[in-house]
Amino acid sequence: MRAIEITQPGKPEVLQLCERPLPELKPGEVLIKVHAAGVNRPDVLQRLGHYPVPPGASDLPGLEVAGEIVDGDLGDSGFAKGDLVCALVQGGGYAEYCAAPAEQCLPLPPGLTPLEAASLPETYFTVWSNVFDRARLAEGETLLVQGGSSGIGVTAIQLATALGHRVFATAGSDEKCRACEELGAERGINYRSEDFVAVVKELTGGRGVDVVLDMVAGDYVTRELSCLADDGRIAVIALLGGAKATVDMGQVLRRRLTITGSTLRPRPVAFKAAIARQLRERVWPLFGEGKLKPVIYRSFPLEQAAEAHALMESSAHVGKIVLQLV
Repeated sequence: MRAIEITQPGKPEVLQLCERPLPELKPGEVLIKVHAAGVNRPDVLQRLGHYPVPPGASDLPGLEVAGEIVDGDLGDSGFAKGDLVCALVQGGGYAEYCAAPAEQCLPLPPGLTPLEAASLPETYFTVWSNVFDRARLAEGETLLVQGGSSGIGVTAIQLATALGHRVFATAGSDEKCRACEELGAERGINYRSEDFVAVVKELTGGRGVDVVLDMVAGDYVTRELSCLADDGRIAVIALLGGAKATVDMGQVLRRRLTITGSTLRPRPVAFKAAIARQLRERVWPLFGEGKLKPVIYRSFPLEQAAEAHALMESSAHVGKIVLQLV
Protein backbone atom coordinates (compact mmCIF):
# COMPACT_ATOMS: atom_id res chain seq x y z
CA MET A 1 0.00 0.00 0.00
CA ARG A 2 1.00 3.64 -0.42
CA ALA A 3 1.59 5.52 2.81
CA ILE A 4 3.22 8.65 4.20
CA GLU A 5 6.11 8.08 6.59
CA ILE A 6 8.16 10.39 8.77
CA THR A 7 11.69 9.88 7.43
CA GLN A 8 13.26 11.79 10.33
CA PRO A 9 12.15 14.46 12.82
CA GLY A 10 11.89 17.82 11.10
CA LYS A 11 9.96 20.18 8.85
CA PRO A 12 6.98 19.11 6.72
CA GLU A 13 9.31 17.97 3.94
CA VAL A 14 10.31 14.93 6.02
CA LEU A 15 6.89 13.48 5.21
CA GLN A 16 7.52 11.22 2.22
CA LEU A 17 5.40 8.87 0.14
CA CYS A 18 6.46 5.23 0.58
CA GLU A 19 5.24 1.68 0.12
CA ARG A 20 4.46 -0.43 3.18
CA PRO A 21 2.95 -3.87 3.76
CA LEU A 22 -0.72 -3.94 4.72
CA PRO A 23 -1.21 -3.69 8.50
CA GLU A 24 -1.20 -6.92 10.46
CA LEU A 25 -4.47 -7.14 12.35
CA LYS A 26 -4.74 -7.89 16.05
CA PRO A 27 -7.76 -9.58 17.64
CA GLY A 28 -10.69 -7.18 17.65
CA GLU A 29 -9.32 -5.08 14.78
CA VAL A 30 -10.72 -4.44 11.31
CA LEU A 31 -8.93 -3.39 8.13
CA ILE A 32 -10.24 -0.17 6.62
CA LYS A 33 -9.64 0.85 3.01
CA VAL A 34 -9.02 4.53 3.70
CA HIS A 35 -11.03 7.06 1.70
CA ALA A 36 -9.83 10.03 3.77
CA ALA A 37 -7.73 10.76 6.85
CA GLY A 38 -7.83 13.74 9.17
CA VAL A 39 -4.75 15.88 9.87
CA ASN A 40 -4.33 16.93 13.50
CA ARG A 41 -1.91 18.86 15.69
CA PRO A 42 -0.57 15.66 17.32
CA ASP A 43 0.53 14.51 13.84
CA VAL A 44 2.68 17.65 13.62
CA LEU A 45 4.14 17.00 17.07
CA GLN A 46 4.94 13.42 16.09
CA ARG A 47 6.67 14.65 12.92
CA LEU A 48 8.77 17.04 15.01
CA GLY A 49 9.77 14.21 17.35
CA HIS A 50 7.80 15.57 20.32
CA TYR A 51 5.02 12.95 20.52
CA PRO A 52 6.27 9.39 21.06
CA VAL A 53 4.33 6.61 19.37
CA PRO A 54 2.60 4.35 21.94
CA PRO A 55 4.00 0.80 22.16
CA GLY A 56 2.50 -1.42 19.50
CA ALA A 57 1.08 1.44 17.41
CA SER A 58 1.97 2.16 13.79
CA ASP A 59 4.82 4.62 13.28
CA LEU A 60 2.86 6.17 10.40
CA PRO A 61 1.06 9.40 11.35
CA GLY A 62 -2.70 9.76 11.30
CA LEU A 63 -5.17 9.39 14.19
CA GLU A 64 -8.50 9.30 12.35
CA VAL A 65 -9.79 7.79 9.13
CA ALA A 66 -12.96 7.09 7.20
CA GLY A 67 -13.45 4.37 4.64
CA GLU A 68 -14.68 0.84 3.93
CA ILE A 69 -14.24 -2.20 6.17
CA VAL A 70 -12.62 -4.85 3.96
CA ASP A 71 -11.44 -7.47 6.46
CA GLY A 72 -10.91 -8.27 10.11
CA ASP A 73 -12.45 -9.39 13.38
CA LEU A 74 -15.91 -7.84 13.44
CA GLY A 75 -16.97 -9.63 16.63
CA ASP A 76 -20.27 -8.29 17.94
CA SER A 77 -19.58 -4.76 16.66
CA GLY A 78 -22.65 -4.79 14.43
CA PHE A 79 -20.53 -3.89 11.40
CA ALA A 80 -20.04 -6.01 8.27
CA LYS A 81 -17.50 -6.07 5.48
CA GLY A 82 -18.35 -3.34 3.02
CA ASP A 83 -19.68 -0.94 5.64
CA LEU A 84 -18.49 2.66 5.53
CA VAL A 85 -17.18 3.81 8.91
CA CYS A 86 -15.01 6.44 10.54
CA ALA A 87 -12.59 5.48 13.28
CA LEU A 88 -10.19 6.78 15.90
CA VAL A 89 -6.82 5.02 15.63
CA GLN A 90 -3.47 5.12 17.48
CA GLY A 91 -1.61 5.81 14.23
CA GLY A 92 -1.36 4.67 10.63
CA GLY A 93 -4.05 6.88 9.15
CA TYR A 94 -1.88 8.37 6.38
CA ALA A 95 -2.11 5.22 4.26
CA GLU A 96 -4.33 3.40 1.80
CA TYR A 97 -5.24 0.82 4.46
CA CYS A 98 -5.42 1.22 8.23
CA ALA A 99 -6.09 -1.14 11.14
CA ALA A 100 -8.65 0.03 13.69
CA PRO A 101 -10.25 -1.58 16.75
CA ALA A 102 -13.81 -2.43 15.72
CA GLU A 103 -15.03 -0.87 18.98
CA GLN A 104 -13.52 2.47 17.97
CA CYS A 105 -15.40 2.55 14.66
CA LEU A 106 -18.56 4.54 14.15
CA PRO A 107 -20.99 4.60 11.24
CA LEU A 108 -20.87 7.66 9.05
CA PRO A 109 -23.26 10.26 10.51
CA PRO A 110 -26.45 10.76 8.48
CA GLY A 111 -25.83 12.52 5.18
CA LEU A 112 -22.03 12.75 5.49
CA THR A 113 -19.44 11.61 2.96
CA PRO A 114 -16.29 9.71 4.01
CA LEU A 115 -14.25 12.88 3.40
CA GLU A 116 -16.44 14.77 5.85
CA ALA A 117 -16.59 11.93 8.37
CA ALA A 118 -12.78 11.62 8.42
CA SER A 119 -12.66 15.04 10.09
CA LEU A 120 -14.68 13.92 13.12
CA PRO A 121 -13.25 11.13 15.34
CA GLU A 122 -10.16 12.73 16.88
CA THR A 123 -11.90 15.96 17.83
CA TYR A 124 -15.24 14.48 18.91
CA PHE A 125 -13.63 11.76 21.04
CA THR A 126 -11.34 14.38 22.61
CA VAL A 127 -14.02 16.99 23.27
CA TRP A 128 -16.51 14.49 24.67
CA SER A 129 -13.93 12.89 26.95
CA ASN A 130 -12.56 16.15 28.32
CA VAL A 131 -15.46 18.59 28.34
CA PHE A 132 -18.31 16.26 29.27
CA ASP A 133 -16.63 13.34 31.08
CA ARG A 134 -13.62 14.88 32.86
CA ALA A 135 -14.81 18.48 33.28
CA ARG A 136 -18.47 17.42 33.73
CA LEU A 137 -20.07 20.30 31.82
CA ALA A 138 -23.63 20.09 33.13
CA GLU A 139 -27.02 21.50 32.18
CA GLY A 140 -27.12 25.27 32.51
CA GLU A 141 -23.34 25.66 32.65
CA THR A 142 -21.09 27.79 30.44
CA LEU A 143 -17.95 26.93 28.45
CA LEU A 144 -14.93 28.94 27.28
CA VAL A 145 -13.04 27.38 24.36
CA GLN A 146 -9.46 28.51 23.85
CA GLY A 147 -8.51 28.31 20.17
CA GLY A 148 -12.05 28.28 18.89
CA SER A 149 -11.11 28.19 15.20
CA SER A 150 -9.05 24.98 15.50
CA GLY A 151 -10.43 21.55 14.72
CA ILE A 152 -10.98 20.89 18.42
CA GLY A 153 -12.40 24.38 18.84
CA VAL A 154 -15.06 24.20 16.14
CA THR A 155 -16.14 20.81 17.50
CA ALA A 156 -16.38 22.05 21.10
CA ILE A 157 -18.33 25.15 20.08
CA GLN A 158 -20.84 23.23 17.99
CA LEU A 159 -21.31 20.35 20.39
CA ALA A 160 -21.74 22.43 23.54
CA THR A 161 -24.10 24.81 21.72
CA ALA A 162 -26.15 21.92 20.33
CA LEU A 163 -26.52 20.56 23.87
CA GLY A 164 -27.84 23.89 25.14
CA HIS A 165 -24.81 25.59 26.71
CA ARG A 166 -23.62 29.19 26.46
CA VAL A 167 -20.23 29.12 24.73
CA PHE A 168 -17.49 31.73 24.41
CA ALA A 169 -14.36 31.24 22.30
CA THR A 170 -11.00 32.89 21.77
CA ALA A 171 -9.30 33.19 18.37
CA GLY A 172 -6.42 35.13 16.84
CA SER A 173 -8.25 37.46 14.46
CA ASP A 174 -11.58 39.23 14.12
CA GLU A 175 -12.35 37.06 11.09
CA LYS A 176 -11.80 33.86 13.08
CA CYS A 177 -13.89 35.25 15.94
CA ARG A 178 -16.80 35.81 13.55
CA ALA A 179 -16.37 32.24 12.29
CA CYS A 180 -16.66 31.00 15.89
CA GLU A 181 -19.86 33.00 16.33
CA GLU A 182 -21.31 31.58 13.12
CA LEU A 183 -20.73 28.10 14.57
CA GLY A 184 -22.64 28.96 17.74
CA ALA A 185 -20.32 30.85 20.09
CA GLU A 186 -22.14 33.68 21.81
CA ARG A 187 -18.98 35.80 21.57
CA GLY A 188 -15.67 35.36 19.79
CA ILE A 189 -12.84 37.03 21.73
CA ASN A 190 -9.76 38.21 19.83
CA TYR A 191 -6.95 37.27 22.22
CA ARG A 192 -4.54 39.59 20.38
CA SER A 193 -6.57 42.73 21.07
CA GLU A 194 -8.87 41.82 24.00
CA ASP A 195 -8.47 40.50 27.54
CA PHE A 196 -10.48 37.28 27.55
CA VAL A 197 -10.76 37.37 31.35
CA ALA A 198 -12.39 40.81 31.33
CA VAL A 199 -14.71 39.93 28.44
CA VAL A 200 -15.84 36.66 30.04
CA LYS A 201 -16.48 38.35 33.37
CA GLU A 202 -18.54 41.04 31.66
CA LEU A 203 -20.57 38.55 29.63
CA THR A 204 -21.35 36.45 32.71
CA GLY A 205 -22.21 39.32 35.04
CA GLY A 206 -18.98 38.83 36.98
CA ARG A 207 -19.63 35.16 37.68
CA GLY A 208 -17.23 33.56 35.21
CA VAL A 209 -17.54 30.34 33.22
CA ASP A 210 -17.96 26.85 34.61
CA VAL A 211 -15.52 25.08 32.28
CA VAL A 212 -12.51 26.13 30.20
CA LEU A 213 -11.23 23.87 27.41
CA ASP A 214 -7.55 24.79 27.27
CA MET A 215 -5.15 23.94 24.43
CA VAL A 216 -2.58 26.54 25.52
CA ALA A 217 -1.62 25.94 29.18
CA GLY A 218 1.51 27.90 30.20
CA ASP A 219 0.71 31.33 31.59
CA TYR A 220 -2.89 31.04 30.35
CA VAL A 221 -3.74 28.83 33.32
CA THR A 222 -3.38 31.67 35.85
CA ARG A 223 -5.67 33.88 33.79
CA GLU A 224 -8.17 31.06 33.30
CA LEU A 225 -8.47 30.56 37.05
CA SER A 226 -9.51 34.22 37.26
CA CYS A 227 -12.33 33.79 34.76
CA LEU A 228 -13.75 30.61 36.34
CA ALA A 229 -16.90 30.61 38.42
CA ASP A 230 -16.70 29.03 41.86
CA ASP A 231 -16.44 25.24 41.51
CA GLY A 232 -15.16 25.80 37.95
CA ARG A 233 -12.99 23.35 36.01
CA ILE A 234 -10.14 23.70 33.50
CA ALA A 235 -9.54 20.80 31.11
CA VAL A 236 -6.06 20.97 29.57
CA ILE A 237 -5.59 19.00 26.34
CA ALA A 238 -2.47 20.58 24.79
CA LEU A 239 0.55 22.64 25.78
CA LEU A 240 0.95 25.14 22.94
CA GLY A 241 1.88 27.84 25.46
CA GLY A 242 4.26 25.68 27.49
CA ALA A 243 4.16 22.88 30.05
CA LYS A 244 4.74 24.99 33.17
CA ALA A 245 2.39 27.39 34.95
CA THR A 246 2.38 29.35 38.21
CA VAL A 247 -0.88 28.66 40.02
CA ASP A 248 -2.44 30.51 42.95
CA MET A 249 -3.35 27.48 45.04
CA GLY A 250 -5.10 29.72 47.56
CA GLN A 251 -7.65 30.57 44.89
CA VAL A 252 -8.03 26.89 44.04
CA LEU A 253 -8.76 26.13 47.71
CA ARG A 254 -11.07 29.05 48.41
CA ARG A 255 -13.15 28.67 45.28
CA ARG A 256 -13.01 24.85 44.94
CA LEU A 257 -11.46 24.97 41.46
CA THR A 258 -10.26 21.96 39.47
CA ILE A 259 -7.46 21.67 36.93
CA THR A 260 -7.51 18.42 34.99
CA GLY A 261 -6.14 17.14 31.72
CA SER A 262 -5.62 14.08 29.58
CA THR A 263 -4.03 12.60 26.49
CA LEU A 264 -6.30 10.23 24.61
CA ARG A 265 -3.87 8.40 22.31
CA PRO A 266 -2.32 5.99 24.85
CA ARG A 267 -5.60 5.09 26.57
CA PRO A 268 -6.80 1.47 26.17
CA VAL A 269 -9.37 0.35 23.63
CA ALA A 270 -12.01 -0.20 26.32
CA PHE A 271 -11.77 3.45 27.38
CA LYS A 272 -12.15 4.72 23.82
CA ALA A 273 -14.92 2.21 23.11
CA ALA A 274 -16.96 3.72 25.95
CA ILE A 275 -16.59 7.16 24.36
CA ALA A 276 -17.60 5.73 20.97
CA ARG A 277 -20.80 4.35 22.47
CA GLN A 278 -21.68 7.73 23.99
CA LEU A 279 -20.98 9.52 20.72
CA ARG A 280 -23.12 7.08 18.75
CA GLU A 281 -26.01 7.43 21.17
CA ARG A 282 -25.92 11.11 22.08
CA VAL A 283 -23.98 12.98 19.41
CA TRP A 284 -24.26 11.27 16.02
CA PRO A 285 -28.06 11.87 15.80
CA LEU A 286 -27.39 15.62 16.04
CA PHE A 287 -25.81 15.54 12.58
CA GLY A 288 -29.05 14.24 11.11
CA GLU A 289 -30.94 17.01 12.92
CA GLY A 290 -28.68 19.66 11.37
CA LYS A 291 -27.29 20.76 14.74
CA LEU A 292 -23.74 19.66 13.93
CA LYS A 293 -21.71 19.81 10.73
CA PRO A 294 -18.15 19.03 9.69
CA VAL A 295 -16.00 22.11 9.17
CA ILE A 296 -13.33 21.32 6.59
CA TYR A 297 -11.02 24.13 5.56
CA ARG A 298 -9.16 22.25 2.83
CA SER A 299 -8.39 18.75 1.61
CA PHE A 300 -5.17 17.49 -0.01
CA PRO A 301 -4.29 14.29 -1.86
CA LEU A 302 -2.23 11.84 0.21
CA GLU A 303 1.03 12.70 -1.56
CA GLN A 304 0.66 16.34 -0.49
CA ALA A 305 0.75 15.57 3.23
CA ALA A 306 3.70 17.96 3.64
CA GLU A 307 1.60 20.83 2.27
CA ALA A 308 -1.21 19.88 4.65
CA HIS A 309 1.20 20.05 7.61
CA ALA A 310 2.55 23.41 6.47
CA LEU A 311 -0.99 24.76 6.44
CA MET A 312 -1.64 23.30 9.90
CA GLU A 313 1.46 25.02 11.27
CA SER A 314 0.51 28.36 9.68
CA SER A 315 -2.73 28.41 11.73
CA ALA A 316 -4.40 30.13 8.80
CA HIS A 317 -7.22 27.57 8.74
CA VAL A 318 -10.60 27.46 10.43
CA GLY A 319 -11.66 23.89 11.18
CA LYS A 320 -10.12 20.68 9.86
CA ILE A 321 -7.57 19.70 7.22
CA VAL A 322 -8.08 16.34 5.53
CA LEU A 323 -6.10 14.02 3.25
CA GLN A 324 -8.23 12.48 0.50
CA LEU A 325 -7.34 9.08 -0.95
CA VAL A 326 -10.52 8.04 -2.81
